[in-house]
Amino acid sequence: AVHSLYGPFMRPGDTKVPIVYEVDRIRDGGSFTTRRVVAVQHGQAIFSLEASFQQDEVGLEHQVPMPQDVPGPDTLLSQRELLGKFGEAVPDGIKRYWERDRPIEMKPVMLKHYTSREKLEPKQNIWIRTTGPVPADRAIQAAVLAYLSDMTLLDTSTFAHGRAIFDRDIQAASLDHAMWFHRSHALDDWMLYTQDSPSTQGSRGFTRGSLFARDGTLIASVAQEGLIRLKRSPAE
Repeated sequence: AVHSLYGPFMRPGDTKVPIVYEVDRIRDGGSFTTRRVVAVQHGQAIFSLEASFQQDEVGLEHQVPMPQDVPGPDTLLSQRELLGKFGEAVPDGIKRYWERDRPIEMKPVMLKHYTSREKLEPKQNIWIRTTGPVPADRAIQAAVLAYLSDMTLLDTSTFAHGRAIFDRDIQAASLDHAMWFHRSHALDDWMLYTQDSPSTQGSRGFTRGSLFARDGTLIASVAQEGLIRLKRSPAE
């Protein structure tokens, strides 16, 4: 099964055009296997991926504990429920994001960054899960978990600046994504996504994330750098 991956995003994708995946068989080893994948549209690479796979092994094991002071998902409102309760106080960009249909359900623990321009600590906790069961195939599980792990990560890097990726004067996009898969977990059960952003510099925000099961099991670790560029006015 895949145990780690890294991929830079090079160009925006086109949802109306098929993606051609070019796969290079980099290495086939006894325990580890490596593949390189390039996603191509309109004759140009839009994304590349380096993925490492490992046969299951038994060995030393430890993990960091899950934060203990976080309210459980059953006590929190989903984004759609928050929209109904606080819709008038939420900026239009965030409102449109909450209204989108998606196969992922999220319950943010902190709400202040949605309604305030206060400069906050660049950290957040979010409960997240799929809206339905995911097939038991480990490749599909890993793909869905990777998709899910991109949600909200870039937002965290803007908190220290009192900004949001939905601001009209901010150009935001994921630049790359790295992920390490530690343990399996049912993706339609709530997971705690803890995030922190150690640095923002050069119009790039860097954020780390950890995904925990409700019982505290560490499922995966994530790192991402994203573009958070302030747009210049025509007069500048």
